[in-house]
Amino acid sequence: MRVEAFGRDDGLWDLEAQMTDVKSYDFPGRKGLHKAGDPVHDMHLRITIDADFNVLAAEAAYDAAPYGTGCSAIEPSYDGLVGLNLLRGFRQRVKERFSREAGCTHMTELAAVLPTVAVQTMANRRRTEPQPEDVRPFQLGGCHALRLDGPMVKEHYPRWYVEPTG
Repeated sequence: MRVEAFGRDDGLWDLEAQMTDVKSYDFPGRKGLHKAGDPVHDMHLRITIDADFNVLAAEAAYDAAPYGTGCSAIEPSYDGLVGLNLLRGFRQRVKERFSREAGCTHMTELAAVLPTVAVQTMANRRRTEPQPEDVRPFQLGGCHALRLDGPMVKEHYPRWYVEPTG
């Protein structure tokens, strides 16, 4: 899997997630021998977001798929990402809209990484824009390294540090 983000001149962002599955050996496929090095899967999920993480456009595309048009027929369904917000229940809504027969397992897996990539892409923007002092940085309490009673918060965010209990 590979995900890239691109800032646009109009202030929007394009994110492209790609999954490529290549085997190191030949194997029998639907249409004969599938050669080592030829992709079994090569799929892309592209979205355009605004500065508030709203999905404005979405496109799914298959360059290779094990069942050809059987797989790629789902491409238009991923327009259903438009209107979602990457930071507000995105993964749950993706599961609701694209689980099982309503979607492609791998395309849906690609969608799941988009919020993380978007947040990391926008991190520098958050650093350069003034933030209200009374609002706790969103990442605090979001992982073990940034737990509120941990050494990283004590060192880097002392205002938000809390003494461990118990």
